[in-house]
Amino acid sequence: MSSTVLEVIKGRIEMTNKRLRANILLLLTAAIWGFAFAAQRVGSQYVGAFTFNGVRFALGSISLIPLIVYFDKKKKSDSNNDSDNEVSAKKIIVPGVLIGTILYIGSTLQQIGLSYTTAGKASFITGLYMVAVPIIGMFLGHKIEKNSWLGVCLAVIGLYLLSVNEDFSISYGDLLEVIGSIFWAVHILAIDYFSNKVDSLKLSCIQCATCSFLSLISALIFEQITMSGISNALIPILYGGLLSVGVAYTLQVVAQKNAKPSHAAIILSMESVFGAIGGALILGEIMSIRGYIGCILILGGILVSQIKLSPKQPCSAQS
Repeated sequence: MSSTVLEVIKGRIEMTNKRLRANILLLLTAAIWGFAFAAQRVGSQYVGAFTFNGVRFALGSISLIPLIVYFDKKKKSDSNNDSDNEVSAKKIIVPGVLIGTILYIGSTLQQIGLSYTTAGKASFITGLYMVAVPIIGMFLGHKIEKNSWLGVCLAVIGLYLLSVNEDFSISYGDLLEVIGSIFWAVHILAIDYFSNKVDSLKLSCIQCATCSFLSLISALIFEQITMSGISNALIPILYGGLLSVGVAYTLQVVAQKNAKPSHAAIILSMESVFGAIGGALILGEIMSIRGYIGCILILGGILVSQIKLSPKQPCSAQS
């Protein structure tokens, strides 16, 4: 066997190992985000939604600063032009504030909704943003594939079984989560638009800082902030701020360098499953058979909407 063939085989093995490690990191990211629903529900018992989000997103924003400093130093070692960094910093503020405002609305609806529904149901309903993204994209001129329509149908049936009662009513908490999922979809599309134009880490830091600022202002107006409440909710806040934002976001950035985009989307959609597991293990939540069937259909809809097959090459999936 020639040395060239051996090098090709070695390269493929290395790439397979890198993708396997990346997939494991993405699964860990999904688990962190999924269990965050349980943490948020516990936190809602001690502090208001605005206070909880204000503190946790402040921690999340701060936790990203060391990573930003590290990559900035790395860029400066490659290029000594400081003016480029100043220009990029100015360009990133407006997008960061805009996306942070969308994040504020989505996270507020999610956190308030968690006071009236279970962590498991909230995680699956929130996961509908993956199905909503192509639908909203359609109004922006994006082409929607057949698999996305199938995913929407499955998700809608699943949502009906999970949240709609026999009298065709939906609980207040579930309704807030549904509306929130639409804002999460808009949030994803906004990030997708701006992330290719500005530094993604700085964008994330500014959006978290904006969300924190708006949440704290709202908390001062609508809620009574007490140190005892924050103290009781400290572990959920630390989890939501440091782990869910700082650690999970870092893992996602590192992992997606070597993961296929289609694989990454499917693995990250497991966040809904981990949310249900967290609700069951930590909070002792139990759903009806109807609810579990609804969860399975929603997850199926999410997965189907993310699977893209080439019509010209039906035997191979596009990355």
